[in-house]
Amino acid sequence: MATLLYRLGRGALRRRRLVVALWLVVLVVAGLAAATLRGPTASNFTMPGTESQRALDLLADQFPSASGATGTIAVKAPADGQLATPEGQAVVQELVQEASTLPGVVGAVNPFQVGAVSPNGRYALVQVQFATGGDEVTDEQRTAYEEVGTAAEAKGWQVAPGGEVLGGEPEIGSTEALGVLVAAIVLIITFGSLVAAGMTMLNALIGVGVGMAGLFALSGVIELTSTAPILALMLGLAVGIDYSLFITSRHRQNLLEGLPPEEAVGRAVGTAGSAVVFAGATVVIALAGLAVVNIPFLTVMGLAAAGTVTIAVLVAITLQPALLGFAGNRVLPRRLRSTVGSAAPGEPVGEETLPVEDRSGFGFRWARFVIRFRVPVILVSLLGLGLLALPTPDMRLALPDASTATVGSPARVASDLTTEGFGPGFTGRLAVVVAGDDAQATAAAVPQVTAMIQRTENVLAVAPPQLSPDGRTALLGVVPKTGPTDEATETLVHDVRDAVGGVKGAEVLLTGATAIGIDVSEKLSDALPIYLLLVVGLSVLLLMLVFRSLLVPLKAALGFLLTVAATFGITVAIFQQGHLADLVGLDSPAPLVSFLPILLIGILFGLAMDYEVFLVSRMREDFVHGDTAREATISGMGHGARVVTAAALIMMSVFGGFVFLDDPIIKSMGFALAIGVAIDAFVVRMTIVPAVMSLLGDRAWWLPRWLDRALPNVDIEGEGLREHLEVRTPTRV
Repeated sequence: MATLLYRLGRGALRRRRLVVALWLVVLVVAGLAAATLRGPTASNFTMPGTESQRALDLLADQFPSASGATGTIAVKAPADGQLATPEGQAVVQELVQEASTLPGVVGAVNPFQVGAVSPNGRYALVQVQFATGGDEVTDEQRTAYEEVGTAAEAKGWQVAPGGEVLGGEPEIGSTEALGVLVAAIVLIITFGSLVAAGMTMLNALIGVGVGMAGLFALSGVIELTSTAPILALMLGLAVGIDYSLFITSRHRQNLLEGLPPEEAVGRAVGTAGSAVVFAGATVVIALAGLAVVNIPFLTVMGLAAAGTVTIAVLVAITLQPALLGFAGNRVLPRRLRSTVGSAAPGEPVGEETLPVEDRSGFGFRWARFVIRFRVPVILVSLLGLGLLALPTPDMRLALPDASTATVGSPARVASDLTTEGFGPGFTGRLAVVVAGDDAQATAAAVPQVTAMIQRTENVLAVAPPQLSPDGRTALLGVVPKTGPTDEATETLVHDVRDAVGGVKGAEVLLTGATAIGIDVSEKLSDALPIYLLLVVGLSVLLLMLVFRSLLVPLKAALGFLLTVAATFGITVAIFQQGHLADLVGLDSPAPLVSFLPILLIGILFGLAMDYEVFLVSRMREDFVHGDTAREATISGMGHGARVVTAAALIMMSVFGGFVFLDDPIIKSMGFALAIGVAIDAFVVRMTIVPAVMSLLGDRAWWLPRWLDRALPNVDIEGEGLREHLEVRTPTRV
């Protein structure tokens, strides 16, 4: 692979104008396709095979008027008891009439008819039924719904439209640009050249542009959840910058060793590019592996992010060499530009001398320190990660509800007003679907189901049934005493299902946004250990292929588990338990979004293998060429620490930029990824890894002969390329 990439890099530089033109054409075509073919994103999370989803499908088939999105308008009178007055009832009736005539609305329910009035006569809830699902409600319909009640508000009443219909797409704004700006600063400091930094950033942005445009172009034919494009953007930006950074860094090193630009680019793509391809492949495999969980929205999220990572790899190994060809020696600091390409390291050129290798840098010094105190370093690191991981067993998963939305947002205002007047259970009502073979069977089953549910602990109320036109399907509203994400509500869902399971003559199914969230979370929790085992097993196999070793892959896999446990722990402590929540702008602590852990495992796996390969491949390279295990470890850290540090800081900056978004899902994803990268890069890969490698010594590189013969040689360090280059000596310019 290294030899193939070497030729690809040289070819891209020689035909740089053609390569750049082709990528620009791809970008323009993808942009036009996105503009013309883009479809809406979905804010719902369906889960085929679960009871809640079967109930929704049954409603759509037999009771379509009740299967659309619902809204709840919370109303608060200026004073207690005012709803009981003729004036108060007139205000509510006017509001109901206004809501029922909104575009896209089937009808609105008068709260006095269904008893949706608080005991103190100050609060009321107006149920609004839309004709279509939440994802099919247009922006105009949603805006009209949000503006309902202006006449009542003019009289001093508080009107807060809420409900699932307000679910929308998270907005990407200027706050994410802060992370990109920090990444650009890191690149400038790392390279000491505006040209090198700008070229690396431009390369990454073009890759992200192509990937995102292609994703939006496909959104017309596949259903994207609202978080899928955000995840793709987040990951595409981060890996795009990092992969270009790796290749540019190796190219600069080759130039400083006296190689002409074309040869320097070829070797950079052949060596660092091999690591990029491997790292990208691990990320893509891990993300595509989400399909094994068999959850459609998670599969789409994983494939969308995998697509942007694939584009980032292709751009790094083709467009980046072309751009480096245009830059020439300007990718180097100004003081070194005139000294390269004409002499070997240490050989005088006029009054300048090309730098010989400096082993006094921070990476070399840090490696020597870690090796000297390797046992205390390992123990302190393990203790620290263990303390961070302590909250992990308390992790709870749920889909977010309006109570965790941004303070001041319409959904949050409606949720808080509903809780204030009626209690938290009214914000997460359950829906029970009773479907018989005929109207008589359904009519006979409904009283039984109602009685069973009323006897269930933690049930506050059961609303009268709504019947389909043919009478075969009934819909019962169930109000819990606790909120949607409360553990008691989760228990209630199971208790209700157990209670109504024996009803004869009709099928009884429990659904609603709360039940769907519980079903999704439980299925993801069940899949998490399987996926983690798959990822860890994959990491051991891949690293065994790369490093021809048994202990190095096992060490890398254990390090990855430490990263995951510590990342989960600190994320739970902040986002679920609320410690230091103000630092990340979190309004309301809540259970983690149900798909965060499994996504985090997939993404961090790829990034962890990225840093592992970049650092340990140099260690193996030097060990194979005669260095002792200790010197090889120091050399690998010394050569890789600066680039890995820059890459990690860039990843953290890009991911951290998403913490400033108001959406709690995106905020938690950005935070967890940023913290995970920091822990893995600085604690695991740059501290524990060199300490353990020096402790293992020569044994780190042991592999049984039979296994060595059985494993294919992927040549990630470019050994085949070195043999290829030994037969020819590049001509200096």
